[in-house]
Amino acid sequence: MILEIRTYRLRPGTIDEFVRVMREEAAPLLASAGIRVVAAGPSLVREEGHEEAYLIRAFSSLAERDAREAAFYGSAAWRDGPREAILSRIESYHTVVLETAEAAGDVLGGHRP
Repeated sequence: MILEIRTYRLRPGTIDEFVRVMREEAAPLLASAGIRVVAAGPSLVREEGHEEAYLIRAFSSLAERDAREAAFYGSAAWRDGPREAILSRIESYHTVVLETAEAAGDVLGGHRP
């Protein structure tokens, strides 16, 4: 399984609404596009007073990740949906992609086998 871990440094005062939009609007939209959202939320620790959040997504392969992301980010549902509410709150982001055991997604998502 491929895990994508994305961290976001957010504009001051935007974390609550960013997390709400991510969980309530973007995550269901990602799921409807076949992208498994493992977890999303605020960082428990703030570096240098910055507001930070994360998104962890799972894919079966790098090829699937590339195809699903291209389709999702090119879709009208994203462009006309939560895109602006998400992007307007981000100062910067960083993405790490790694290969891991299938069970890792369940553990990170808080699910018990």
